[in-house]
Amino acid sequence: MYIEKRKYYEGVRYWLSHSFREGRKIHKIRKLLGTDLSSKILEERRKKAEQLILEEVSKYKIIKDPITNKISEEEIRFIERLQGESNLKVVHLSEVEWKKFSEIFSYNTNAIEGSELTKKETEEVIRKGIWPVEKSKQDIAEALGVNEAIEYIRKTKEHISIELILEIHKIVFKNSKEFAGELRKKGEEVVVKTGSGVIVHEGAPQNRVLALIKELVEWYHKYKSNYPGILLATVVHNQFENIHPFADGNGRVGRILMNNILIKNNLSPISIDLKNQREYYAALQAYEKEWNIRPTIELILKEYKNLKNILGR
Repeated sequence: MYIEKRKYYEGVRYWLSHSFREGRKIHKIRKLLGTDLSSKILEERRKKAEQLILEEVSKYKIIKDPITNKISEEEIRFIERLQGESNLKVVHLSEVEWKKFSEIFSYNTNAIEGSELTKKETEEVIRKGIWPVEKSKQDIAEALGVNEAIEYIRKTKEHISIELILEIHKIVFKNSKEFAGELRKKGEEVVVKTGSGVIVHEGAPQNRVLALIKELVEWYHKYKSNYPGILLATVVHNQFENIHPFADGNGRVGRILMNNILIKNNLSPISIDLKNQREYYAALQAYEKEWNIRPTIELILKEYKNLKNILGR
């Protein structure tokens, strides 16, 4: 970072500037420090501006290879062996088991986002078309939407693409959100805060969303032959949640997208249980703050252990 200064009619104006490369592009960020500043004030403002610039750079969410420095080759081989030895292949799921999985997944993934439908109500909505009169039409529509999206990813041959992501969102929310199938629009930024005002998550800047989704798609196709399916699904899911491309519905689309990656790598899908919600969010935080994917992998493996109970095996 470096100080820029220019003379204007009202005096000398100072900026803190920083340039960085992203692929073939060079980006530059500048923060105005003030006019005709003393050395002391200039240094104080430089320190504050430096922190702001570092935070802004982090929002670009540049896709790197978060696996290389976080998980050893030995651990990767271990996960590969686990996949090979365990009964995790998608071909082992019968049609009855697929329907049962879709119902429990629809319940859990919507409940994590605040749906008030119970497990029984979700099953009745999907199986029998029985709508509980005291529950919101939005919750009912999204239960049906998630179920339809699971059926869709079973049939599509696409692993990941912008079109696939938009289609999943459209299917899930076509009867509940006006912006179903549309990325965030100009001015729609995402900042998630606690009740005390502490920021726990910021989505990528809206003007960066499309480029970052394209970068994620390219990352997957570059590494899909290098890593086990669980690792690929983990990175795709967590990076998707970091980007936060939609105004709403990112969690559900991200979990469906993760299952699509698992399925396309001949693995069974998983359902993040509502009771593991805190663990799930903590895993996302570990990835966002530290590029640490281990907590998410551990949770996925934990949910695989629960899969047999879900399917009644």
